[in-house]
Amino acid sequence: MAGVREPAHPATARRLLDLLAADAPAPQLDGPLERARAEGAGPAELAELAEATEAARGIHRKLAQHRRREAELAALFDTAGDLAALRDLDAVLRAIVHRARTLLAADIAYLTLHDPAAGDTYMRVTDGSVSARFQQLRLGMGEGLGGLVAQTARPYASTDYRADRRFRHTDPIDAGVGEEGLRGILGVPLRVGARVIGVLFAADRTPRDFTPDAIALLASLADHAAVAIDGARLLEETRGALVELNAANDRARAHSEALRRAADAHDRLTDLVLRGGGMDDVAREIAALLDGGLVVHDTDGTELARVGAAPAAPARHVVEESRAGGRAVPADGSWVCAVLAGPELLGSLHLVRPAPLGNADRRLFERAALVTALLLLLRRSVAEAEDRVRGELLDDLLTARAPGDSRDTGSLLLRARRLDVNLARPHAVLVLDCADAGARSRLLTEAARRARALGGLAGARPGHAVLLAPAADPGALAARLAADLGHTLGDPVTVGAAGPTAGPGELPDAYRRAVRCADALKALDRTGDGADLAGLGFLGLLLGDPADTRGYVRRVLGPVLAYDERRGTDLLGTLDAYYRHGASLTRARDALHVHVNTVVQRLDRVAQLLGPDWNTPARALETQLALRLHRLGPAG
Repeated sequence: MAGVREPAHPATARRLLDLLAADAPAPQLDGPLERARAEGAGPAELAELAEATEAARGIHRKLAQHRRREAELAALFDTAGDLAALRDLDAVLRAIVHRARTLLAADIAYLTLHDPAAGDTYMRVTDGSVSARFQQLRLGMGEGLGGLVAQTARPYASTDYRADRRFRHTDPIDAGVGEEGLRGILGVPLRVGARVIGVLFAADRTPRDFTPDAIALLASLADHAAVAIDGARLLEETRGALVELNAANDRARAHSEALRRAADAHDRLTDLVLRGGGMDDVAREIAALLDGGLVVHDTDGTELARVGAAPAAPARHVVEESRAGGRAVPADGSWVCAVLAGPELLGSLHLVRPAPLGNADRRLFERAALVTALLLLLRRSVAEAEDRVRGELLDDLLTARAPGDSRDTGSLLLRARRLDVNLARPHAVLVLDCADAGARSRLLTEAARRARALGGLAGARPGHAVLLAPAADPGALAARLAADLGHTLGDPVTVGAAGPTAGPGELPDAYRRAVRCADALKALDRTGDGADLAGLGFLGLLLGDPADTRGYVRRVLGPVLAYDERRGTDLLGTLDAYYRHGASLTRARDALHVHVNTVVQRLDRVAQLLGPDWNTPARALETQLALRLHRLGPAG
């Protein structure tokens, strides 16, 4: 019947369905049509078969699209799963880049990240790359295809990058791309919010026109990569915050424990002091707490206590360093901490132990220095109270007593014995003075400390300090005290001495002589020196007791007198004749009726006895004065 198409051969239609079911390549779908032509099928059958073949091609394309979309969705789901189980950012980024290369059937895929410090992007991950230069590329903002994507936050594709003039080419980029052999390149931005953090690329080594589907797929993968990077950053920040929090908690616990331990130690040491413990007790407790040896010194380096350590005085500059910082400081394998009462230095602690001193033990050591300061202040308060009592006794001893004064000698001796001072022994009276008025209070403190050490008394008088101490040689003691106290105070200390006395009744006169001696030392420009009146030569004779002329003669001419007594010679007469005749050898010869050589020999013997400077002007004056005094009475 005209106008009615004959149905296609059933076997042919079945063959097309089998090919579709077997996912045969598209060219094989033309096979049934070609066989029908070869078998001489009619026009109607061929037309219907051609239409069926075209329908089969459409179905094949749809199936291929669905399969591709299914693969893309599976890859995206896998990527999402990787992100959910994110443990290693590098592994996730490598998987994303590899999937981009696989899904887009690209020769190479790679990912760059933004470097805020350098202001450019750098290669982070590559898949399929063979060029080391390409893998180390850095792209400035706006440079090349990737730099433009990073700058504009928009995808860009180039069918043939080498010939594409839309992009700013640079020698390093072109060299890297050329070495890798890339032609077709697609780049999409990695965005976190509105911020571009990098670019994801897919590229071929032949020219390629990337479809919208390919661009959309790479953009989806880029979004996942951006999420992975930002998630890793947040995770790393969280981990870092947790680490810092844990470290802060550990530090807080350690600090709390150290404070508790230091507070307990402080309470123990304070209780020990308040119960009357001495410096040795406190030193033993500190040494036990810190598991080491300890030496305690006062301000001038005198040892006050020592436990488990050899005698050692820390260097002055180390103590000053600790004093300035208010902290314990290391010194030659040990530790030193200044003992302070406010800015005042009371002493120092010297800790020796084999183990290092951690922060907790260091704070404990510094707490121990505070308790030591408390003990020293208590001791000083007691000493000051005792010094007041000693000072009152000294005032009474140095004040001349009128007849009927109730302060009799027996009462003074009894008060002195209560203070462990034995006035029956010979004593020296010493007057101490320093030029700096601000240092006089410290001078009095040091004088009191020395007095206690010597078994004597100390006190203040207008303008100076006074020290009463047992001594057989007041001049030597005065010289030693002047040197020691001047060094301790850092200011010259002048010490005038008198004595030794035979009892309390002689002390007022000895005090007056000591004052005159101190004044004479300053008048003679000997500030900072110490001596008694005998040490001042004939000036001391003039300032001292006139009845002591015999002592003066003995001090000046003693060796000559003793020589004459032993040998029966008359060196003293020769010396007297020599000076009475104007220090002339010839006139002395005539007066003595001896040969001039005899005079010379006798004077040589005098020089051996009195010293080579016997005839200098100063010594000659003293010698002539002694000779005159000797002529007035016996010198024995």
